[in-house]
Amino acid sequence: MRIGEVAEKAGVSVRAVRYYEEQGLLPAHRSPGGQRHYPDTAVRRVRLIQQMYAAGLPSRVVREVLPCVDSGAELAPPALLDQMAAERARIDERITDLLAVRDRLDDVIAISRNPGADCSHLH
Repeated sequence: MRIGEVAEKAGVSVRAVRYYEEQGLLPAHRSPGGQRHYPDTAVRRVRLIQQMYAAGLPSRVVREVLPCVDSGAELAPPALLDQMAAERARIDERITDLLAVRDRLDDVIAISRNPGADCSHLH
């Protein structure tokens, strides 16, 4: 699969795909003409990389985690497992915070749509 096709199917820029390759996150082979060719699994891998970045993982950690994902975590050293567990705990905290913000927004929306006597400033 060529770089533009990977980018389009994964919903990212060609520049992002190049960056992932440069960071050692996404393997590619070069044709005799120098064009990049990616395996069929590249789109799924790019999406996973995007999810890891969205969760706040730096490239260094993503680079360490991907081989474990590829192997089913059979090769993960204990220190990496501890780091992944800490990242998971941090993500859980973010989820809890986001759910609290969502609940507050729900309250504001509900009050704004049906203000009571105590919400006269919303009229």
